[in-house]
Amino acid sequence: MRRREFIAALGGAAAWPLAARAQQSALPVVGFLNSAAAETFAPMVAAFRQGLGEAGYVEGQNVTIEYRWADGQYDQLPALAADLVRRQATVIVAGGGAVTARAAKAATATIPIVFSVGDDPVKLGLINSLSLPGGNLTGVSILTTGLEAKRLEVLHEAVPGASVIGLLVNSNYPDFETQRKDLLAAAQGLGLQITVLNANSERDIDTAFATLVERRVGALLVASSPFLAGRREQLVALATRHAIPAIFEWPEYVTLGGLMSYGTNLADGYHQVGIYAGKILKGVKPAELPVQQLVKVELVINLKTARTLGLTFPLSLLGRADRVIE
Repeated sequence: MRRREFIAALGGAAAWPLAARAQQSALPVVGFLNSAAAETFAPMVAAFRQGLGEAGYVEGQNVTIEYRWADGQYDQLPALAADLVRRQATVIVAGGGAVTARAAKAATATIPIVFSVGDDPVKLGLINSLSLPGGNLTGVSILTTGLEAKRLEVLHEAVPGASVIGLLVNSNYPDFETQRKDLLAAAQGLGLQITVLNANSERDIDTAFATLVERRVGALLVASSPFLAGRREQLVALATRHAIPAIFEWPEYVTLGGLMSYGTNLADGYHQVGIYAGKILKGVKPAELPVQQLVKVELVINLKTARTLGLTFPLSLLGRADRVIE
């Protein structure tokens, strides 16, 4: 939230009638903690609210949602989680990866937590088992970790003439090293060369694209990270300006004009998170809710962008696409 908007909101809150404020404070509170930026997660927030609504809860009517966004600054998550604990949240929703779930878990052992993570939550040490989570955590495991190598295969199939592939990463992201190792191994198997470029700021992104052009890199893979996802408009605009074929994680990139995406539909996961948060508000214990696993992966292709780049997709790849934007 910008400073001017924050001040305006604060001033509006000060003007509330006392009765209205008393009613607001009496509502149960859902703490929505996320490692990404608010504008990035608008579709996921909408899906979360829909799930919450299906459980009988509507924001501002019978539940209050307190949002805390780290905007890709992962070191802020512990303080944001602690703030929700002080706010006495009834349930905390921890989204944006394992780093958020771990921050929430470290902040409280009593407040129920519903997470959304991209890896096995048992392996991450969040729960005891998928069917019987135990403790105060449950949630959704969305298939995201390990998809980078598959994205590289899809990109290679779409742009077979590109022997050098750029890999844009965010080295502050906790899974960065795993992403890099997986992609280097996959590239070796495909006979490709990888140029790794790091971006921890918007200026870094501009610099990375200048390097891609200078080195005449044939195509680009943007690794998953909340920070990079928060700059998707900048990424798509630069890829378009420099005519670089690129593959991304989410279909939202493709609707903005990106060439293609391969990944899980996060909105489906946040819809389930909303349902679980609603059940907990009704009194169900997290330990009684088995972790839901979402493994469906979608391939989305933008043919308009492909034509602009002078690319012709193989029929085999088009046939596997879940959605094609004309």
